[in-house]
Amino acid sequence: MWRLLALVVSAAVLAAPRPAMAGDPYAFFDWDVSYVTAAPLGIKQQVIGINGKFPGPVVNITTNWNVVVNVLNDLDEPLLITWNGIQHRKNCWQDGVLGTNCPIPSGWNWTYEFQVKDQIGSFFYFPSTGLQRAAGGFGGIVVNNRGVIAVPFGRPDGDITILIGDWYNRNHTDLRKMLDEGKELGMPDGVLINGKGPYRYNDSLVPAGIEHETIDVHPGRTYRIRVHNVGTSTSLNFRIQGHNLLLVETEGSYTTQQNYTSLDVHVGQSYSFLLTTDQNASSDYYVVASARIVNESLWQRVTGVAVLRYSNSGGAASGPLPDPPQDQYDKTLSMNQARSVRWNLSAGAARPNPQGSFRYSSINVTQAYLLRSTTPVEIGGRRRAALNGLSFSPPETPLRLADAYGVEGAYTLDFPERPPPDAAPRVARSVINGTYRGFMELIFQNNDTRMQSYHVDGYAVFVVGMDYGEWTEASRGAYNKGDSVARSTVQVYPGAWTAVLVSLDNVGFWNVRSQNLDSWYLGQEVYVRVVNPEDGANKTEMAVPRNALYCGQLHKYQKYGPQTAIPRLIKHICICSSSCVSCKLFSTPFREQTPHHKAAAAASAAAVRPLASRRQIVASVMLVVGALVFAS
Repeated sequence: MWRLLALVVSAAVLAAPRPAMAGDPYAFFDWDVSYVTAAPLGIKQQVIGINGKFPGPVVNITTNWNVVVNVLNDLDEPLLITWNGIQHRKNCWQDGVLGTNCPIPSGWNWTYEFQVKDQIGSFFYFPSTGLQRAAGGFGGIVVNNRGVIAVPFGRPDGDITILIGDWYNRNHTDLRKMLDEGKELGMPDGVLINGKGPYRYNDSLVPAGIEHETIDVHPGRTYRIRVHNVGTSTSLNFRIQGHNLLLVETEGSYTTQQNYTSLDVHVGQSYSFLLTTDQNASSDYYVVASARIVNESLWQRVTGVAVLRYSNSGGAASGPLPDPPQDQYDKTLSMNQARSVRWNLSAGAARPNPQGSFRYSSINVTQAYLLRSTTPVEIGGRRRAALNGLSFSPPETPLRLADAYGVEGAYTLDFPERPPPDAAPRVARSVINGTYRGFMELIFQNNDTRMQSYHVDGYAVFVVGMDYGEWTEASRGAYNKGDSVARSTVQVYPGAWTAVLVSLDNVGFWNVRSQNLDSWYLGQEVYVRVVNPEDGANKTEMAVPRNALYCGQLHKYQKYGPQTAIPRLIKHICICSSSCVSCKLFSTPFREQTPHHKAAAAASAAAVRPLASRRQIVASVMLVVGALVFAS
């Protein structure tokens, strides 16, 4: 009888519902997000670190894994983490933006739990509110292929994440104040590579005493280099002296493989290359990220420099940096390079079927929106940025939560399909009403004088066209209808347009935003609402998470759960799949998300775990008990 009872209880706990897929491995992470002091450009300042490190750790996972990240907010202001390029299938609750989530209050923790369903590739995470990304808090995400899926290149000898981005010596709170006062941020103070300042390649441009990044490699090998532009607003040209960069993937899509001596990486974009270390090792080599689509003669200081060091290197790097693209009088060079990034039609990605088996050109467009951006204007006495004349105002009550609880007036469904002629710009909370399983065309028209890039949460979009001038209906005749790459962040050149197509098969509220932090902060974003009216059983969208935070008009629903200790019997039980490299041993109690008191931070930071994890622990305990009973 006892044997049967032990097995029944174990099976029942294992069968308990959870938001992610129980049959796939779990990776668990504990992050304490706090301020740390650093001086990446030689001046001490407050940056945002994770577990005391700046930048944050690389999240290394595999297709279909379930990811559980417990975030402790030790900042002095609210926090959200967003996962740039991760699609959160059926689960916009984990997207980490203000339209779907209440921010984590200072001193609190909250647990993200999501699955990287049917995804591979190179992505990154960052804090999404209040210009915090300008202070750090970012890190890479690597989603590896499952072993049963062929990869369109040989296994690399190493995998290296490189985070590049412009940087200001002022704290993000000072930058925020500047924007609130109607000022521009101006030229950045430099460019960081993996959180470090430039190698001293020029004594007049780079002061002494700055720590630079060194990338160690061995000769005669091939490395996968994943490059992410995590900066504030500057497009960067990435290059490695004396080496070709073989492009193989961008933001979850395998690309046709072609060599570049350098590639423009715009704000929010991610690329991965194969780097073959086939040069002589007489000295180290420069790794450069320099400002693009600006007056580069005036922006010389906005250059990041690291060092590629062979294990048998004969000395330090010296001499001039490798030249940037020589296109001062040819504004099409960068755009033609962007057009050259194509989808690898024959390669599989997360699934064995080829990427090209999805023939986007044969699908009829059901909705089309032209989103026009212009130079920021004054609205109601404040400097604002807008799309189609509407400057988005972040909600007190997240839009998706408002929908779930029937809160009226949280938003309107009247976002214009085209920029309204002669309409005065205004602040609004207007949402695009997307049709579930429809096929939407988005045209980003950049009538500003500077480079922009735009991101679509929840989806990969097909980049079918870009050109200078005003988009017209006739522009569709030049669309790439065969091998446009699918990605989540697209560049839009000044005085130009970029068109994308997206299949609206992911239910939720999804953020469409400028990746330039100042434009985003000033209101250049919109949400697309995708609802399945026939789903009454959470088949196409998950229910509100049990640990959801509530704010705004729903703050009354916020509950503070009691601390619930798990018996010490579980002290040495591993709670994740045997194939999960992030498996951990726990010896501390678990509890619901609750206010966190600073005095107990060190003792309790590792103790906070999601309720779903507790079920796994209890299940493991019961399995052990069952085994012991049978053994007796």
